Amino acid sequence: MGLIILIVTGALLGWLATIALEIEEGRAILRNVVAGLIGSLVAGMATSGGVFLGAIRASTLLWAMLGAIVLIGLYNLWRRKALP
Repeated sequence: MGLIILIVTGALLGWLATIALEIEEGRAILRNVVAGLIGSLVAGMATSGGVFLGAIRASTLLWAMLGAIVLIGLYNLWRRKALP
């Protein structure tokens, strides 16, 4: 159950980032969703000790949200520097 919550949290934050940044290109939206998903999973795994089969703690969810936000921010910063 914890894994599903982390996946949904990361994907939702990636989608919300595309709305906040006013991105309308389909591939960029998908990339933000994937970046949020990866950030959420990595931070969630690091803070929960790698256990996703049981319940998830609130602190793990907060760290997962922070990880998703940081990775989305870094990705978009890198993307803007890569594109002239």
